Amino acid sequence: MDYKTLSHSTWDCKYHVVFGSKYRTKRLYGSLRQELRELFIKLAIQKGCVIEEGFLMPDHVHMLISIPPKYSVAHVVGFLKGKTALYVANRYARKRKYKGYHFWARGYFVSTTGYQEEVVRRYIRNQEKQDKQSDYADLFQLKY
Repeated sequence: MDYKTLSHSTWDCKYHVVFGSKYRTKRLYGSLRQELRELFIKLAIQKGCVIEEGFLMPDHVHMLISIPPKYSVAHVVGFLKGKTALYVANRYARKRKYKGYHFWARGYFVSTTGYQEEVVRRYIRNQEKQDKQSDYADLFQLKY
């Protein structure tokens, strides 16, 4: 285990987070997928988080994210979803078929990893095999 430290704490808080696109429509393809990948990484770094594994499916996102104890999971997920939704709304304003800044569905799934971290990593890596379409991009292969 790689423990991280803050000024008064040592921690290892990893979460499996999943959230989907609005109405679960398949929107995450091509250049948008690559742009979101880079944006998720930048936003996570802003909050002191590390996305350790991740995968963008056409209609949802899986990530194994390490979140410092000074932030709640809800705060970080809300930050990631909110900023990426604003980015998509501003960048692809003419191509969108709906009004407002909605891009992601309300809510998300979260689970702590604990000793099953390797199982979660394997599950995220094998997402491509579970879906039959081929336009997937591996999300977070960059090393920090």
